[in-house]
Amino acid sequence: MKQKSVKRFYSFLKFRRDFTRYSLKKAQSYEIVLFWLKSVLNRNQFLILSGILVGFSCGLAGVILKSLVHYIHYIITHKVHFEEQIFFFAIFPFTGIVLTTLVVIWFFQGKDKKGIPLILNEIARNSSVVGSVKMYSQIIQSAITVGLGGSAGLESPIAVTGAAIGSNYALTYKLKYKERTLLLAAGASAGIASAFNAPVAGVMFAMEILLTGVVFSDFIPLVVAAVCGSLVSSVLLDEEVLFQFRTRNEFDYHNIAFYLGLGVICGLFARYFVVISTMVEHFFHELKYSRLQKAMLGGGVLSVLCVLYPPLFGEGYEAVKSMATGHVVDLVENSFFSMVKYSEWVVVIFVALICFLKAFATSITINAGGNGGNFAPSLFSGGAMGYLFGGICSLIGIADVPTTNLVIVGMAGVMSGVLYAPLTAIFLIAESSSGYDLLIPLMIVSVISFLIAKWFSPVSPDLEQLAKAGKIFTRKHDHNLLSMLHTLDLIDKDIQRININAGFEELANLVRTGKRNIIAVLNDNLELVGIITLDDLRPLLFDKNAFDMLTIRKLMRQPQAVISEFDSVVVVAEKFDKTGAWNLPIVRANGGEFVGFISKSSVLNSYRQLLQEYSD
Repeated sequence: MKQKSVKRFYSFLKFRRDFTRYSLKKAQSYEIVLFWLKSVLNRNQFLILSGILVGFSCGLAGVILKSLVHYIHYIITHKVHFEEQIFFFAIFPFTGIVLTTLVVIWFFQGKDKKGIPLILNEIARNSSVVGSVKMYSQIIQSAITVGLGGSAGLESPIAVTGAAIGSNYALTYKLKYKERTLLLAAGASAGIASAFNAPVAGVMFAMEILLTGVVFSDFIPLVVAAVCGSLVSSVLLDEEVLFQFRTRNEFDYHNIAFYLGLGVICGLFARYFVVISTMVEHFFHELKYSRLQKAMLGGGVLSVLCVLYPPLFGEGYEAVKSMATGHVVDLVENSFFSMVKYSEWVVVIFVALICFLKAFATSITINAGGNGGNFAPSLFSGGAMGYLFGGICSLIGIADVPTTNLVIVGMAGVMSGVLYAPLTAIFLIAESSSGYDLLIPLMIVSVISFLIAKWFSPVSPDLEQLAKAGKIFTRKHDHNLLSMLHTLDLIDKDIQRININAGFEELANLVRTGKRNIIAVLNDNLELVGIITLDDLRPLLFDKNAFDMLTIRKLMRQPQAVISEFDSVVVVAEKFDKTGAWNLPIVRANGGEFVGFISKSSVLNSYRQLLQEYSD
């Protein structure tokens, strides 16, 4: 009884401390309950409860976004009438990108950071704190972009929204970095799970992409959140809104050759997709136009593409379903290809064109000012590539081509190579096709595509620059922690310096009164020209005859390495390892002005403190 009373007393003190910090004035009734639950539940119990709440919230956010886009599509296709279909595709994609840009400028102060790189950057550089505005800004922006025909997907905005919900939940209830990162990932996985009604894929997404380089042992909240997110979407969304495939053929091991060939093609196409995305991004980044002018240019180009090839309008899931069910002729009839005499080769050429142009349409949508991601475009391109491969095989006389299965499996192949996430792709398509009977071909195609993509670039091109700059985590765990330190924060403030023209006696006095074993030698412009160590001076300090014979120029030597003020701590650590030195000088990047010294011990001590903090 006494132990229970003590436990209750400490729980009350914990509740009072956390709740007082949060501020009574802004607390809602449900928050009071959750603060109390946090005080009486142990860590694992509260994390599971948090996973459930975050999962349902993010699942609901995903449902809202999907329903909103579906409703916008319904309005513009059923309530807005055009005498000519060409005006429909010419007006809405342009309007979507321009309107999204105006919303960002007017309502979100021009802050339009988006996509998976945003989440990874917040995990690595901002202690998993995602701005609260991201809980709704991504929904608004992507609904406008994709709802009006932008050729992008909703899954990345849903993931960012979920990550923001999980992060802000953790901040509200005073959870530490490790728990905050876990709930951030749980929110994103719940968002993905709700978008596809695929909880396993949601978990794989968090593990493969978001938690790369983060060591975790608590996976139950992640799983619970994904299940809750999927449950919300399956209850509230109609099947026509969800990404589901009911038609497929049974797997036949005699068709292994088809899947091997498709895997190679998907890997090569995935590389093409990311190269085009990088080129278009660079083009818009270098373009000397205002944000609105870029939106108008990109929107105009996208509208032209949609007029010529209507399947590029929107996410494109309906087009993929048409290919999987053998109704691809419907897609051709709605395009200018309908003026060409129908033949199977015409269909193949049309599918090839929309497949290769999808990379341009998506990149233009995202980089011109729209909001969306590469999930849906990679699935669209994979389905088209599967149909294209199967169609060509049939036309050259190969019998019994499993075209429907190639469409379904191709989606996983391209997605695996574009996102560098084979497990996510495998389970996403397995769950979306209502079964795991295609698991073997899914594995074959996804793994081959992933290996080809890795052969071209070890890190996803979308993340390569951020990884090199140390702004996101990689699988190198030591580098991840070191990248969180800042070189200028590690500078030794207590330094000794001497002018190169000073006499030996002045140097001796500096050594007698100083406490350091290294001295920086500077010129009249305060630029570093060399260093002197006590080891160099000891044999001469008590030789009075050396005072007149030696000069600073003769005593000094060049440092083994020099650190620039903008060098990352990872680079600093590599220079220490390479030289074996314990102290290295830091200079300004523009001119070589001396800043100070940094010691290996300060780097190691800061690393140990950070390791302890993020391991608690």
